Amino acid sequence: MKSYLFLGGAIVCEVIGTLLLPATQNFTRIVPTITMICCYAIAFYCLTFAIRDIPIAIVYAIWSGIGVFLIALFSALFYKQFLQWQALVGLVLIVAGVVLVNLFNSPHSS
Repeated sequence: MKSYLFLGGAIVCEVIGTLLLPATQNFTRIVPTITMICCYAIAFYCLTFAIRDIPIAIVYAIWSGIGVFLIALFSALFYKQFLQWQALVGLVLIVAGVVLVNLFNSPHSS
């Protein structure tokens, strides 16, 4: 369970870092740039703990799938960047895939 908390922390930090990318204005604004770099560093640090107990393929599937979904959601809220319905269906399928991977992942596989 602790590994999933680290994975959740990695996802949150990666999403925040990615959402900060436009605020860096091509790395010309120092505070958003440093904050973004710190978020990515923390995300990767948390991932090192997540892969101790969860297979790396599962960690990466969850991290990227949930990350893409959350970035799409928050970019619509914060940046008014809306996706077409086909893209939204694709994101739902990604989340469904992550759920399936977790449902059928044996906790003892490595």
